[in-house]
Amino acid sequence: MISRRSLLRLFGATLVTVGLGSYAFAIEPRFRLSVTSYRLRPPRWPALTKPLRMAVISDLHACEPWMPVSRIAEIVATTNALKPDITVLLGDYVKGITGFGTTRINMQEWAPVLGKLRAPLGVHAILGNHDWWWNSSPVRKVLQDNGIPVLENDVKLIQPQDGPKFWLAGLGDQLAHPLGGHRYMGVDDLPKTLAQITDDATPAILLAHEPDIFPQVPERFSLTLCGHTHGGQVRLPLIGRPIVPSEFGQRYAYGHVVEDGRNLIVSGGLGVSNLPVRFGVPPEIVLLELG
Repeated sequence: MISRRSLLRLFGATLVTVGLGSYAFAIEPRFRLSVTSYRLRPPRWPALTKPLRMAVISDLHACEPWMPVSRIAEIVATTNALKPDITVLLGDYVKGITGFGTTRINMQEWAPVLGKLRAPLGVHAILGNHDWWWNSSPVRKVLQDNGIPVLENDVKLIQPQDGPKFWLAGLGDQLAHPLGGHRYMGVDDLPKTLAQITDDATPAILLAHEPDIFPQVPERFSLTLCGHTHGGQVRLPLIGRPIVPSEFGQRYAYGHVVEDGRNLIVSGGLGVSNLPVRFGVPPEIVLLELG
């Protein structure tokens, strides 16, 4: 016969499990929002009295009930309040989850909200794999119609009035076309993108949705910014991140990575895909101070 003490322990463990599950399912993905700041001076980047402030938004996955329009408006307002000099969007704007009572939000609803992002040097975007898997053309168009240019194997020279100029490059998605059996054909063209940078001195920042490209990124890029992994969505004590959608596992799961003097920052993103849970990886806006 089970003792009263054992019964109380079992009951307590059940309550903890239910409580943590409810938090991961209902609280952290929907109601938490953090700002993660990084201060760094990447290679080629000049020392600045007034650092460049760059806001990074990734992996919104607009859908009800996990990322409704009201939540996107909150993210936009929080980002604008950071007073960034430039804001970049790293892809995956559309729903990335099926089931669980999830419904897609029409692009004509969420795109105008993103169009309210404000930064003196503009708001710039790339597309992610879910944007391609759904339909990349209308996603690209609706962003551009709301004042957000989409870079796809393209570069743009950013020229601040009170600071040094820099190249902003956007890479095409690496998982754009599923081929079956966990194989994909990307639309990324790193050599073409690099060839459009017309000098050897001006700093260059690369936007790439998935971080798996990083081992191929040349030193010419001072910094690479990625999303896609969601930081694993779950980070457990002692165990870490059980699942990371990357061929490199934990290597590029999250945060600031330096390899051979090259800098990578992987955002934990804002929305959810596959499962509507986050635990230990709260939705985040990334704020960079460069220089």
